Amino acid sequence: MKQERLVVIGNGMVGQKYLDHLVADGLHHRYQVTVLCAEPRPAYDRVHLSEFFTGRSSEDLSLVPERFFERHGLELRLSEGADSIDLQNKTIRTAKGATLDYDKLVLATGSYPFVPPVPGRGRAGCLVYRTIEDLEAIMASGRDAEVGAVIGGGLLGLEAAKALRDIGLQTHVVEFAPRLMAVQVDDGGGALLRRKIEQLGVFVHTGMNTTEIIDGEFYRHRLNFADGEHLEADLVVFSAGIRPQDTLARDAGLAVGERGGIIIDNHCRTSDPDVYAIGECALWGGRIYGLVAPGYEMARAAVSHLRHRRDETRALPFTGADMSTKLKLMGVDVASLGDAHASTPGACCYRYEDERKQIYKKLVVSEDGRRLLGGVLVGDAREYNTLLQLMLNDMALPETPEQLILPAAQGAAPALDVTRLPDSATLCQCQNVTKGTLCQAIAEGHCDLAAIKQCTGAATGCGGCEPMVQTLLDTFGVEADGLAEVGT
Repeated sequence: MKQERLVVIGNGMVGQKYLDHLVADGLHHRYQVTVLCAEPRPAYDRVHLSEFFTGRSSEDLSLVPERFFERHGLELRLSEGADSIDLQNKTIRTAKGATLDYDKLVLATGSYPFVPPVPGRGRAGCLVYRTIEDLEAIMASGRDAEVGAVIGGGLLGLEAAKALRDIGLQTHVVEFAPRLMAVQVDDGGGALLRRKIEQLGVFVHTGMNTTEIIDGEFYRHRLNFADGEHLEADLVVFSAGIRPQDTLARDAGLAVGERGGIIIDNHCRTSDPDVYAIGECALWGGRIYGLVAPGYEMARAAVSHLRHRRDETRALPFTGADMSTKLKLMGVDVASLGDAHASTPGACCYRYEDERKQIYKKLVVSEDGRRLLGGVLVGDAREYNTLLQLMLNDMALPETPEQLILPAAQGAAPALDVTRLPDSATLCQCQNVTKGTLCQAIAEGHCDLAAIKQCTGAATGCGGCEPMVQTLLDTFGVEADGLAEVGT
């Protein structure tokens, strides 16, 4: 039987995860698979991209096992993106002028950095922070620089600021919003985050609207602000958010959202049933998901539909994803869960703040106090896993919910017993690994952390779930070892 042709455009983290699922399900044998990658190297870990400045190489960051494409009969075309798609004739014109036919097409084109339309943004030494090539350009430009400025105080902006500090520059963060990480944290959390980052030697400027970039008097660039103030720097990095890379789809005639993003259904199909879209280029339910974990779930859903396309009821759908996240920014713990801004009608808040220890914590609970809706943790995020599981599994809160964020000396509630969670609880958000999957792997003899990581993929992303995985190993691993000994 003649193989159908499957083309994947994009080999970022989500595009590679799609291929991993395709191979794991054995579907790569059914298709002639071609992968177009605009970058000169295959997929690498963008989550830990800033570690490139502290000595990790592009090879260290790679997400592709050795000879992955050759071993599984997949064709990878590096430095060759797609220029156009002809939906009617099912062809793709590549950046090198080749024409590819397809039966099924997957768009994993990701996103691109948003650069505000500021006059002077194209000056030499005004760069973006997105790819390894971008980082190499920042390092090259920073060799003879003294001062660096990052435009953007969100997650990516603070990562870029860490990079500038790591290469020895006096570093400034310029943010239009009144606080850092405005999407993830509230005023209280933002104020503490700013204080801690300034203590690390980074200058923070919030509520600043950059109107132009011109020649500086003392340094290469001068950033002029709407309030009449200005800042000079040798190097300017734009890290003011992302936009979905949907030009290919838009030009081809696929349906896109009013503000961008390729519209998909629960099976990640676009308006053309033979074309899928996954990751940051995709718009589901009117929303772009800018974290890697939802992209991984989309990849899983798209492969599942490919397997069960003749009986869609058996396919695992994508039905949205939780956007909670835990980070360490310049050594500062920051976590945001669910409805962090208490926008749910009737929501109530509990707050704990220790200015001396520089800790801020907030819980957002339902009006009756029985359900956790969200939260913010800055300076100490040890409760994150407990709170996340309480929220995701809709578990009842204690009579005094504030105990969940109080220090032990002030009557803190005991940590959540992971072993009592339902098997359906997702412990590893990055790789979508449930407690049941982990317990099954342990029962099969994978009784140490390295074996569990290799078998299930848990704790190989951000690593936040590692303590819970270790608890399961400590609890059930001994039992599994004992059974193995009896069996021998």
